[in-house]
Amino acid sequence: MLHIVIDVRHIGDFGIGTYIRNLVIALGRVDRDNRYTLVVRPGEPLPPGLGDNFSPAEYGMSDRKLAHNITFPRFLKQFAANLYHIPLNSVAWWMPHPYVVTIHDMSSLLFPASQDIRHAWQEERYRRGALRATRVITVSHSTRRDIEQVLRVPGHRIRTIYSAPDPAFACPQDAAHDRQILDRYSVHYPFILYAGTIRPRKNIPRLVEAFAVLRAELENHAELADLHLIIIGDEIARNPAVRRAVAHSRIENAVRFLGFVPMETLRVFYRAATVFAFPSLYEGFGLAPLEAMTCGTPVVASDIPALVEAVGNAAALVSPDNVFDIARGLREVLLDQGRRSELSAAGRLQAARFQWDRTAREVLTIYQETQRN
Repeated sequence: MLHIVIDVRHIGDFGIGTYIRNLVIALGRVDRDNRYTLVVRPGEPLPPGLGDNFSPAEYGMSDRKLAHNITFPRFLKQFAANLYHIPLNSVAWWMPHPYVVTIHDMSSLLFPASQDIRHAWQEERYRRGALRATRVITVSHSTRRDIEQVLRVPGHRIRTIYSAPDPAFACPQDAAHDRQILDRYSVHYPFILYAGTIRPRKNIPRLVEAFAVLRAELENHAELADLHLIIIGDEIARNPAVRRAVAHSRIENAVRFLGFVPMETLRVFYRAATVFAFPSLYEGFGLAPLEAMTCGTPVVASDIPALVEAVGNAAALVSPDNVFDIARGLREVLLDQGRRSELSAAGRLQAARFQWDRTAREVLTIYQETQRN
């Protein structure tokens, strides 16, 4: 029996939290033998349904604090565990061995928010955390290649294990409830949906420009004349280029920014959208398109390697560098009911290929591998 410590302090975060929460819950289903200690923030409960082999340990300091690099390793050593798992690349400087780290993407290195000394420190910690890990888990072959090329981690220490959409997105539809949510947001028109973080690599200004092209073309269309673009995501204030694109395109009345919404609300918007658009310039995998597919929504996505790996042939692919190609992809899906139905059916099948129990079993194999080194 192994004693495994997993840092789950980011379990409530957008994106990363989906991975941590569903991995832990799935490990609870597939593994009743090993013992798990989950490091949580003070007062944070464990996910429901875990067995007696799971127990919490509270730790209050943020992993962004400099002192965390000293205090967190000291905290972990008290457990004398067989293995430590950090499910995102935020590894403390003196992390005890052996440990596994999950790297979801390389965006913080490839698309740095700044070039100051703080970024240089974070970059060095990122590299060191990956290079010292006994195993690196990554969520796509595309990101694996980035890790090998940028971080120079030997390929034999990296494993690709796919994530999966949150099962909550597959819940049966309640039409009356969905209508109530949409009424609350005053949504009574067809719309293209984007959901995710609001960062430069997400390419939202080009999506706005492509939508402006479509809006002008469809102004006399019987069903799509009042087409809107709804953008769900955080940090809009930090990325003024998005609002500038809206103002420059003169479509303020047709673009809605909803900020962060709870998962139950996001599920409703996925189901109600005519098309889900995801023209990102860089991704580690592609959970948002798979979430939309789980809900039966047709997807238009970038033709970048990580997204192609996720969506396969079940999405309309476009070049993210070309506004007019993004508009083309959206237009073809919006105006062709047969194509939408085809993508909806294919998307559900594609999303169903990814399952959390399979992810958990493959992660468990990695845990066992570390004990044979």
